[in-house]
Amino acid sequence: MKLTWVGLLALAGTALSHAYHDHDEIREHVREELLKKWDQEWAFSGISSFAHLTPVKCLVDPDQRYDIAIVGAPFDTAVTYRPGARFGPRAIRAASARQMPGAAYNVRAGINPYSSWATVKDCGDIPITPFDNGLAERQMYEAFLELGTRPAVTPSTSKQGTKGISAGKAKLVTLGGDHSVALPALRALYQIYQKPITVLHFDAHLDTWNPVRYSAYWQSEQSAFNHGSFFHKASREGLVCDSTSAHAGLRTRLAGVDDGDYTNPGPEQGFMRIHADDIDELGGPMGIVDAIIKRIGLDAEQPVYLSVDIDVLDPATAPGTGTPEPGGWTTRELIRILRGLEKLNVVGADIVEVSPSYDNNAETTALAAAQVAYEIITSMVKAGAGEDLGGWYGRKESLTAEEVAPEPGWLNVKQELIAQPGPSKLQMRYQNEN
Repeated sequence: MKLTWVGLLALAGTALSHAYHDHDEIREHVREELLKKWDQEWAFSGISSFAHLTPVKCLVDPDQRYDIAIVGAPFDTAVTYRPGARFGPRAIRAASARQMPGAAYNVRAGINPYSSWATVKDCGDIPITPFDNGLAERQMYEAFLELGTRPAVTPSTSKQGTKGISAGKAKLVTLGGDHSVALPALRALYQIYQKPITVLHFDAHLDTWNPVRYSAYWQSEQSAFNHGSFFHKASREGLVCDSTSAHAGLRTRLAGVDDGDYTNPGPEQGFMRIHADDIDELGGPMGIVDAIIKRIGLDAEQPVYLSVDIDVLDPATAPGTGTPEPGGWTTRELIRILRGLEKLNVVGADIVEVSPSYDNNAETTALAAAQVAYEIITSMVKAGAGEDLGGWYGRKESLTAEEVAPEPGWLNVKQELIAQPGPSKLQMRYQNEN
């Protein structure tokens, strides 16, 4: 009798296991059928994440891994003029709606950044307090450090993935927020890479101003944390490699009655300055590219932080920003410049100062910011592709030594593009600097 019960139990267990197995097969079949029918989104449907990537709250899930993380920093209480950039991350995500992962092949770069080797995730927003800038500063730093120190999905030993100093490390693309979010980002990168970071800064304004520029009398520790002085503070803290950093797109007014902001001693003088008007004298976007590469170099052991204030664009293109300045670059020019810089060793980036309440009905500012983010992510992914994918519009062309490092005294720009009687002021300036 004992053996009989044992046999019955064994038979029952076998039957149950088969039943569960059959049930799993049915569920899998149903799942496959449902995916075929419903696993589709239109650009105008779905939850508003960046490029329709599955949104994840990475900060509360330590098991989340990625090669590139998109993170929002909705903070705007360090501005000097128009607030509203706290809504920037939301606007940029909404404007990225046509970047469907399955239809995001970048013809200029020869790669689909969302369907390649890299795991790209939208990690949501940092919950930043709007009441205390000191606390907000610390929250952003700790969040960037938490997300930036997680090992990348792609190991350093893989054929794919970036090499050099950033091998095996995750990269963050921040959607701002006002521009002061770059300071905690640089602090985190300094901890990760243990060396000063090269900064490539696209902006109408210097953002290296000494905080006393705003008020020499009313000063406090927090008054120094603002969206016009954060690079000054970063340089003072030793976070920035001043000898290789550059501003691009400048056209701001200066303080006082002369160009003292350009000549007074201080950490702000370490950056090379490229003005918005220089694009004409340098022969177009590629002249800007040559100047930047000559300054920064293509060193795989030197980390580069790419910071894009959307006001680098002309207000006719991007009116939705806090401190608009007429005379900026067009979206096409900026995209061309970014594509020409795809070989830089970019380890982190931000797109900031999108203030949607000042945007137009077509949301061209947010659209431009979403495109800039797409181009930056594309370059990060392309850098780790492990093969030559070609250059502009898929053309496979290798840079010569002369193109990477032009002769001292001038830039690698075709002479017919800048032909004029005698050297221009810009040419003489670069000759003096080199």
